[in-house]
Order: sequence, then structure tokens, then C-alpha cells
Amino acid sequence: MYSVVIHSPHDLRLGSMDSPGVPEDHAVTVRIDKGGICGSDLHYYHHGGFGTVKIREPMVLGHEVAGTVVAVGKAVDNFALNDKVAVNPSMPCNQCAYCRANMRNQCTDMRFFGSAMRFPHQQGLFRQKINLPAEQLVRLSAQTSLEHAACSEPLAVCLHAVRQAGPLSGKKVLVSGCGPIGCLTIMAAQHSGSHWITASDLSQPPLDIAVQAGANAVIDVARDASAFQKLSENKGTQDVVFECSGSPKALANAFEAVKPGGTIVTVGLGGNGELPLSLAVTKEIKMVGSFRFDPEFKQAVELIDRGIIDVTPLISAVLPFQEARAAFDLASDRSRSMKVQLDFS
Repeated sequence: MYSVVIHSPHDLRLGSMDSPGVPEDHAVTVRIDKGGICGSDLHYYHHGGFGTVKIREPMVLGHEVAGTVVAVGKAVDNFALNDKVAVNPSMPCNQCAYCRANMRNQCTDMRFFGSAMRFPHQQGLFRQKINLPAEQLVRLSAQTSLEHAACSEPLAVCLHAVRQAGPLSGKKVLVSGCGPIGCLTIMAAQHSGSHWITASDLSQPPLDIAVQAGANAVIDVARDASAFQKLSENKGTQDVVFECSGSPKALANAFEAVKPGGTIVTVGLGGNGELPLSLAVTKEIKMVGSFRFDPEFKQAVELIDRGIIDVTPLISAVLPFQEARAAFDLASDRSRSMKVQLDFS
């Protein structure tokens, strides 16, 4: 059995590992079919991590996966052989103060597949088979594409961001940064009833995908900064801004674009920067962070499973896992790709 393992920056290898064996009573064996390459996977690939989180031992990457049940533990009665499933990569402890306060995404002892935040690292899901607790799985319909289902985790991130913003029905929304998270935020905002969605980015290719995702208007900030400046007319034109790029400059610009009394939701992780606090005060702006997800994972799976949200525009390519390095290089090129997946089938 093989997995995709990062050893150091740009040192990505296929690793050999034992098959998972018979699942425990409350677990199932999942044959991984598709796995999406996330921004965090790319940080490990290019930089060995991000911020203070660095790889200190070889680590299997990956947390956006879907697959098929191939063995069932004795005490599992809600899954059967050949069930298609999406895998929730988030494993809160359910014991800390935040878990008990129904804020499980803030768990102080969180385990998250494919993460170097802990040591030993929490190995990831880019492997051919794995035994998992049944509670980590959400069943899919037989006809659902596993490529689509593997987008459940990033969609859950965006559904949580939309929840943080409050009701969006009838509102004007700006999505800043149109990578996979930005485009999925567009889909989530549209599903939540936004009246008009504007998308902005520094590059045209992701904006083309943003239109397919449901954006009503797009702004290439690098080519037409004046169009973005119009969003700040009359103290601002946007009810809600989702800042998905993680750029401090883009976040500062969000304060110009949002209306007095409006909301800025910070979704993208980036560096620190100066913020126009005078605008935050005088425009009475509400700014709220958005981190990971919890109940939104099941919601994301159901929306994809029922065809209510169609993630087809995001999937740029699906490559065999044996070509992982080429897949990671392609995923790193925003001019050629949006979401690249690995095929483990």
C-alpha cells in the first residue's frame, strides 16, 4: 500500500506502508478514491510548513478525501460494504472547555489529518486505505461523484464563514481572493441568498472560475484598480466582505469597500498588517474571524450529494497519485489550476 509523504520542502515521495488490517469494532476501512490538494498541503510542499508549524518528521499529506467502505467493524451498523463516503478530517477531543461549549472548531487538543501542529504529527489521508472511526464518515448517494465529494471539507470551511456573517438574504457581498476557498465562498453565499456577489482577485484566470461559481461581477484589481475603488463610493457599497486571500493589503481595502454597519469576515490566513482602525470606528464595522468548521461538514456533504451546490467548475485536473509531484506543481500554478486532485483508485 502506498501514500504521499512530505519529507522536507520539495521532497515529496511515495511511501510504502502496511495495509490497515481488520478495523476495530467501531471503525471501518475506507479505500481512498480521490484527494484534493489544499493550500496547507502546498505550504508543506514548498516551505515545509507555515508560521511556526513545520514538519519535523516525514508526514503523509492530505485531508480532503472521499472513498469507499471496504470493511466494517463489528459494532458499526450505519455503514455497509461499498458505501461511498466523505471523510471529516477534524477530530476534536470533545472534552475541553470549547468542545463542551459547542465550539469544537476551537478545541485545545484538536487532531486534524495531515497536520504538523502536533508531534508526532497527525498523519494525513493521501493513502490507498485507512481505518477510521465511523463517526468521521458521512455516507453519500451511490451516484455521487467522489471527485465532488472530496470538496466537502473546503466547502465546509466556507459554509462556516457564511454562518459567521449572519443572514445574507438580499445583501451585496464582496469576495476578495478567488482561490478554491474564495470560489466556494461565492457558492455558499449564493446558496444563502445573497443579492449580488462581486469577486476580486489579482489574476484573471481565477476570476473566470469565480463567474462559473456564481459571481455576478468580477474585478481584476491588478488591471483595473479604479473599478475596485468604486466599491468604496458613498462610504462603501458592500454589506458583507469575505476576505479569502489572507493579504493584509486586501483586508485593509475591505474596510473601504464595506458599508457603515457592515461586516468583514476574515477567512484567509496570512501575515499581520496595519488596519485602518479609524474606519472601523467611524463606519462602525463589524469584523469577525472564521476558522475551520464543525457541523458544517455534514451540511457540505449533503449539499454536494443532493446536487444543490455543484463544485464542477473548481476541479481543474485529477492525476494519478503516482504523479503526485506533477500534481503539486500544477496546483501551485494559479494560471493553470484551481483545485487539483489525486486519484488513488
